[in-house]
Amino acid sequence: MARIAGVDLPRNKRGVISLTYIYGIGPSRAKEILAQAGIDQSVKVQDWTDDNIRSISGYITNELTVEGELRSEVQMNIKRLMDIGCYRGLRHRKGLPLRGQRTQTNARTRKGKRKTVANKKKVTK
Repeated sequence: MARIAGVDLPRNKRGVISLTYIYGIGPSRAKEILAQAGIDQSVKVQDWTDDNIRSISGYITNELTVEGELRSEVQMNIKRLMDIGCYRGLRHRKGLPLRGQRTQTNARTRKGKRKTVANKKKVTK
């Protein structure tokens, strides 16, 4: 089992797919990492040597921001937006979509489960 940046990579998958299990590494960055390390993309993780794992791990720790450090950086950016009170910060605070999506219908992912509001009773004379 290869462990890089605190994540256990699946052994029976190709290197490109396996590296995407690390937060902050997508398909294109995974290809870039393997090219830098000189490893073929189609080689499975179980066939990597210790030198290959060491070179990949070294590149990731020295060159990239991944996992916990990246998560905290993203949270700090969101907190900064909320503190300065900009439009995006207010939308974060209210739990609404930030990028211009419609909210009258849809937006259930951001807004959460529907909250039913009861009708107002009619006044009888």
